[in-house]
Amino acid sequence: MPRALEIDHFRVEPDKKVKLADYDTGWAQTKELRELGKGATRERAAKLLDQNRKHLFTAQELLYADDRYAVLVVLQALDAAGKDGTIKHVMSGLNPQGCQVFSFKKPSTEELQHNFLWRYSRCLPERGHIGIFNRSYYEDVLVVKVHPEILDAGKLPPGKRNKDFWQARYDDINSFERHLMRNGTVVVKIFLNVSRDEQKRRFLERLERPEKNWKFTPSDLHERGFWDDYMKAYEEMFAATSTKHAPWYIVPADHKWATRAVVAEILATTIDDLDLKFPEITTDQRRALADAKAQLLGE
Repeated sequence: MPRALEIDHFRVEPDKKVKLADYDTGWAQTKELRELGKGATRERAAKLLDQNRKHLFTAQELLYADDRYAVLVVLQALDAAGKDGTIKHVMSGLNPQGCQVFSFKKPSTEELQHNFLWRYSRCLPERGHIGIFNRSYYEDVLVVKVHPEILDAGKLPPGKRNKDFWQARYDDINSFERHLMRNGTVVVKIFLNVSRDEQKRRFLERLERPEKNWKFTPSDLHERGFWDDYMKAYEEMFAATSTKHAPWYIVPADHKWATRAVVAEILATTIDDLDLKFPEITTDQRRALADAKAQLLGE
């Protein structure tokens, strides 16, 4: 399938230092798009999303039939960046039997009795399936890094929670993802990059529209107060964990229609690159199929 969007623009190269302030959160990502204009770009994005949803439906069937790979989509973002909507609109054409979504909240007592990767390992997709993590093990180097007091609940062995501690966690994550890749699980890591102004607008919308009140919690506003800390934690995370086998993609999230088109393109491109094939039928199997057909026609 010919690609309609250059996803390299959004990929974080390994060992690259990232400053999120340098990443545009809007729709005008390239000179071509700026010249095209917002209206035409939005129309193009809608066509691209529709095209890729149809393609993902076909690719999912092929992924299942090939039965060698699984695809794990890791979605990270600040509050109100659009994770739920992205999952809904990009994955709407998939067969739900082959796609699972897991949202990770505060760890349970049982989960705290294990290492920080344990609860995520239990939810990994099986071969032929697509799994989506709405937040993930990266929370343990993001929210936990911003609020290190959370570590007290983890019953960890004594030791300093310094730069070496966090580097060890990055190393654990990189090793985990390398292990997954070697065993056939492709990890697609996507950060929805929303601006502070757009987050404010979406929070106000949730407060002003009764049907959206349920989406807002006081903790959303509390965490917004740590914006700069989160930006730093994300930047350090990208530099430490965007690898050749599992790169990060920083996707603009101020315009939902643009976000969804880019995410769909990333997923479609990633699955295309697996070079999936339907199982080959042997000569004996073809004879058996011919015999079955003859038997049915003879009834």
